[in-house]
Amino acid sequence: MKPVIALVGRPNVGKSTLFNRLTKSRDAIVADFAGLTRDRHYGEGRMGSHEFIVIDTGGFEPDCVSGIFKEMAKQTRQAVAEADAVIFVVDARNGLSAQDHDIARYLRTTNKKVLLAANKSEGMKEGVQLGEFYELGMGEPIPVSSAHGQGIRTLLDEALAEFIEEDDDEQVLDDPDRPIRLAVAGRPNVGKSTLINTWLGEERLVAFDMPGTTRDAISVPFEREGQKFELIDTAGLRRKGKVFEAIEKFSVVKTLQAVSDANVVLLLIDATQGVTEQDAHIAGFVLEAGRAVVIAVNKWDAVDSYQRELLMRSIEHRLSFLKFAPVLHISAVKRQGLGPLWKSIAAAWRSAACKMPTPVLTRLLQEAVQFQQPKKAGAFRPKLRYAHQGGQNPPVIVVHGNSLEHVTDAYKRFLEGRFREHFKLTGTPLRIEMKSSSNPFIGE
Repeated sequence: MKPVIALVGRPNVGKSTLFNRLTKSRDAIVADFAGLTRDRHYGEGRMGSHEFIVIDTGGFEPDCVSGIFKEMAKQTRQAVAEADAVIFVVDARNGLSAQDHDIARYLRTTNKKVLLAANKSEGMKEGVQLGEFYELGMGEPIPVSSAHGQGIRTLLDEALAEFIEEDDDEQVLDDPDRPIRLAVAGRPNVGKSTLINTWLGEERLVAFDMPGTTRDAISVPFEREGQKFELIDTAGLRRKGKVFEAIEKFSVVKTLQAVSDANVVLLLIDATQGVTEQDAHIAGFVLEAGRAVVIAVNKWDAVDSYQRELLMRSIEHRLSFLKFAPVLHISAVKRQGLGPLWKSIAAAWRSAACKMPTPVLTRLLQEAVQFQQPKKAGAFRPKLRYAHQGGQNPPVIVVHGNSLEHVTDAYKRFLEGRFREHFKLTGTPLRIEMKSSSNPFIGE
């Protein structure tokens, strides 16, 4: 599971600036104005090969009993409950305040790992200005500057120290006894729990005709034809504007974690509702996570031939970035189409874990170049020399040569098509990375 880090502090100490720095984005609005952030804001960050989820919160006033600040405090408490580690942000320039003491008092009751980040500390002498923050009893303050990026790596090293584990993806791929993690994702009320109950042959999960019945990512062991699976029923992801309840917001982070940790994701679509913007949003997250994916259109028996034709056109249009994913038509209630669905899931997993020998990849690359060379970039044409596999789940192919930064996206898609055709890859994204050789005579 990706570790979750919550940013907590009084208004205008720079939490949103720190959020943008950790996520390498500009998703959080930043201005020199107290109380700008009011709701919780989720983002994804990365340190080296390790990923994590960051939650930005509004200014925290633990003892506020009414008005908008009471609601903001409620949001912050929920973020702390979700988090594995809390970064308590204070203002190194304005110094300690009574509100900082109130926040520290609350955080001591949560039994969470708390790090004290003294923000806006650029150009300051650590020993003198930061001494007063030891009063909070939160340990040694870590001087950082969110605006300038100073001290961020040290802060992240401390925050993630207990949660970083050795990457065991290769072990999972090579160990036949390890179960395949299959996450069932989709909008609320598309039939995720019903489908898993049908597979299991029992009412293992609560299935009810009301959106949001499942509130957490539920894991269920399952075995089929000798292959072990770990079925993960995720909470339905709905649009941000539709998410009101604190419990449901808590389930969002669990769903994102479940998709990221899965080996294969089954994207469930409701045939009676069609492909919505939210379906495309979930599909985009699955693609970004690099998971193998199979699309299943549930309740296929409930629509007529005209609606079916419109639905398939909608999938081709709205989910065009998942062209590699097979599309199956099923009915979870009537147990229709489940055999072919399992075959597609198995094929997607085999493709995601496919091993590609370097000689075969290099031969395919050379044949592709002979068939169609990349476009010239000025007076030079990119030279593609050899290729090797750089990873699995998703498969990564690394191409080496000269001037490869000029290879166009269209040519990369051409290469992807050749590789997919040879290895019969289905249901998995394929990433192609270009690495240009450096000129040893530069600077001579």
